[in-house]
Amino acid sequence: MTRPLTARSVVLSTLLGHHPPQLPARALVRIGALFGTAEGTVRVALTRMVAAGDLEHHEGMYRLTERLLARQARQDDSRAPRTRRWHGGWEIGVVTSDRRSAAERGALRSTMAQLRLAELREGTWLRPDNLVRPRPAVLAEQCTWLTGAPDGDPAGLAARLWDLAGWARQARDLLAAMDRAPGPADRFAVAAAILRHLLTDPVLPARLLPGDWPGAELRSRYDEFERELRGLLPRHTGA
Repeated sequence: MTRPLTARSVVLSTLLGHHPPQLPARALVRIGALFGTAEGTVRVALTRMVAAGDLEHHEGMYRLTERLLARQARQDDSRAPRTRRWHGGWEIGVVTSDRRSAAERGALRSTMAQLRLAELREGTWLRPDNLVRPRPAVLAEQCTWLTGAPDGDPAGLAARLWDLAGWARQARDLLAAMDRAPGPADRFAVAAAILRHLLTDPVLPARLLPGDWPGAELRSRYDEFERELRGLLPRHTGA
């Protein structure tokens, strides 16, 4: 569930949570020290991340590249999804492109998951139309889009499309792990896992969810940790 804190994960998680997503090397080194990572290890990680295309180094600042800026935007959206009142409709994407490469199929699946659609059957994706977000070009190129209300019980359909019980169980495990975490480094690791989990939240209308759905509590707990971290970082970055 939680991953060990490497120098790369400390740098990446810090910048993904920072607005704007850039910091000088000395600040990232001090943040690494907060979590028990040696200065040399952080500097090696920074060099490797620039070489890998994760970071750009400009005028003494390390900042996220375009690819990771898109990830930051998805992460921010997962913390505060943009929703609208649901009136019972669903958005339905049907793959109608005849010839698709493996890369095109992979891009479609990845984008559908990012937009929180689920696959009912091969080539048919859907979800309640309660989310506000644009559709990337890859979806328009490969799919025809419809709106409607499938027959039957919508809550039952949602339970078929998403493992709601499994998602809720893991969310509660993360809440318990945050309660048990003894120090900032431990909470940092749990908080990173919370963000990864929120990216997979289907963000369904309330009437399609179990009554004890922990999504709002998980977001609130992450916000509490972020406030704690904002209080700690200035003492370690010299900001």
